[in-house]
Amino acid sequence: MEIILKQDINNLGYKDDIVTVKSGYARNFLIPQGFAILATERNRKILAEEMRQRAHKEEKIKNEAIDKAKALEGLKLRIPAKAAATGKIFGSVNNIMIANAIKEACNLDVDRKHIVINEDAVKEVGEYKAKVKLHKDVQVEVDFEVFAE
Repeated sequence: MEIILKQDINNLGYKDDIVTVKSGYARNFLIPQGFAILATERNRKILAEEMRQRAHKEEKIKNEAIDKAKALEGLKLRIPAKAAATGKIFGSVNNIMIANAIKEACNLDVDRKHIVINEDAVKEVGEYKAKVKLHKDVQVEVDFEVFAE
């Protein structure tokens, strides 16, 4: 029996895949749990239309991410921090501070969860790199400098 998956299922397939399974597995588990629907001609047409529309939306989101990446490319951020005379800062620089610095420098909103600092923890004055993931296919590396206030 052919079914269309409504969500990812381990060892079976991903969302919107059309897979063939035994009819008992489909009728007694997948369909009643809401994990799948029958792959009728009508449902296949609906799936094709949804995938076409989703592809258009994904393209638009990806283009916006590419535009943001171009704005962030070559950007060097300066982040102030209270530091001791030895150069060791009090606390550490985190992704929230980097997101705020990007907002001030470029007027772009970047979610802090999408910023990954390459080093484990930034606890000293110096230059570092952070990776900003704007889309699953679009990433940009941003240089930032931590300086003593």
